[in-house]
Amino acid sequence: MKNLIFLAFLLFPALAQGYFELGGFKTPSGNIHCFAYVDRVADEAVLRCDLLQNQARLPAKPKDCSLDWGNAFGLSERGQATRLCVGDTVADPRLPVLAYGKVWSEGGFRCDVTQARLRCINKDKRGFELSRSVQRFF
Repeated sequence: MKNLIFLAFLLFPALAQGYFELGGFKTPSGNIHCFAYVDRVADEAVLRCDLLQNQARLPAKPKDCSLDWGNAFGLSERGQATRLCVGDTVADPRLPVLAYGKVWSEGGFRCDVTQARLRCINKDKRGFELSRSVQRFF
């Protein structure tokens, strides 16, 4: 019983925030930072990646977006990836580096990084490829 109470105290901050962290990484260049969590309300994992230096031609900013547009990308466990309208960032210098040629896998997501790009997919094999000059959704 003591272990159960101790575990509840450890989880309380995550429960109060409405999500559980799954972890994240940054690319060796430091240009892309990704973070995954489980949204307790939607009961699904979400991956967000932020591109810190974006040289790609962006689609027009949606009229209903009053925040930053074009540098944040979201992916749920199922379905297609989306470009996000956000006022924050997941960029964190403390995130571990995902070395070129390595794979990060958590919460139904799989990401791999090369010198040319980062590619992340979900359970439906949908996702995105990101680099400074190209963003491709599939």
